[in-house]
Amino acid sequence: MMRMERAIVHCDINHCYAQIEEMLNPELKQRPMAVGGSQEERHGIILAKNLHAKKYKIQTGETLDEARIKCPQLLILPPDYRRYQRITDQVKAIYREYTDRVEEYGLDEAWLDLTQSQRLFGPASQIARTIQQRVYAELGLTISIGLSFNKIFAKMASDFVKPSGFVTITRANFQEKIYPLSVRELFYVGAATQKKLEAWGITTIGDLASRDRQFMRRYFGKVGEMLHWFALGEDISEVALASEAIPVKSVGNSVTAVHDLHTHGEARLVLRVLAESVASRLRDQGLKGKGIALSLRDIHLFRWSQQRKRARPTQLAEEILEDAEILLRQAWQNALPLRSIGISVFDLCLDQTGEQLDLFVDEQHRQSLLQLEKTVDGIRRRFGFEKIQRCSLLLDKPLTSFNPKQDQTIHPIGFLKEPIQAGGR
Repeated sequence: MMRMERAIVHCDINHCYAQIEEMLNPELKQRPMAVGGSQEERHGIILAKNLHAKKYKIQTGETLDEARIKCPQLLILPPDYRRYQRITDQVKAIYREYTDRVEEYGLDEAWLDLTQSQRLFGPASQIARTIQQRVYAELGLTISIGLSFNKIFAKMASDFVKPSGFVTITRANFQEKIYPLSVRELFYVGAATQKKLEAWGITTIGDLASRDRQFMRRYFGKVGEMLHWFALGEDISEVALASEAIPVKSVGNSVTAVHDLHTHGEARLVLRVLAESVASRLRDQGLKGKGIALSLRDIHLFRWSQQRKRARPTQLAEEILEDAEILLRQAWQNALPLRSIGISVFDLCLDQTGEQLDLFVDEQHRQSLLQLEKTVDGIRRRFGFEKIQRCSLLLDKPLTSFNPKQDQTIHPIGFLKEPIQAGGR
């Protein structure tokens, strides 16, 4: 019996945040509009724009000031992530009526494996068209769809036509459709990797496909070999079951400060808020971790990071803060003010996992700290984040009056389990 060709669909809700705002208020369709972060809190970038704003060449990721120069009459709405989550959940509920293999990629994107669904609902193209029509009829949202025999080409196909596109890439036509494209168009090729590939004369996806795999591995490591597979259509990664939880690799929060951080004292105040948030999120998920990472960005937007390992896993804010302060002293000598700062905890394990006790650590004090932090969690859940704070944070209320646990941007989940970087030439 011949094996059935895989039928993988990638669905993308077009300009998701902006389209949801238009769906809730149809008058917004008549004027240039975008969803953007807070200018006052310096999260002032365009997150999504409608078709009218696109005519003015408004770009996702540019600052609100840059967007207003292009279009002075641009209406900018603040994001409402809870609303976006609720509505995109309704979209994905429609997806799950046709397959149990629905893998989310952020709020607005998802892969669907329709291979076996064809036995019940007919050809994959017919199922995908039905999904596209239902999302519009029932929720008033347009989605672009890519259909292919693997996840990489399905995602690329969904980007070909916006909005409401439907593009199919097959084994017979993928070289014609994919190979002339810039190598940057291949999923997971960023600006830095593109530059390194082009240094070797690899400017198109076809160029990449024609190179020897050993060459790619030699000069670009495992990522080069992986990109070569992608270019040849050899991606065999499965679409995860809708019920499968994506493994958590790290728990963290970062923030762009309301004003530049010039001293370690100012940075420590921000680190305190971040450490409390990260520790609370670890406890909520029943996790603890050994690895502590600090990420920094200066006023010239240069980013760097530092990390260290603890002897024992933790979910205590005090211990996370202690390590973060050590990393701060190692990584930053006040040469340039800091624009943003972040903490994450990695090398995670379940809270119930047993551990070797340390004879030189006061376990009773450690348990008292844990109980205190859990009590603070409970008070904040019931009465609000601002109802209980350390006195030290009142030294600079504008700097510390943020709630990173709640007021965080929702970013797409990574396609790969680990972040990757291409090696240099």
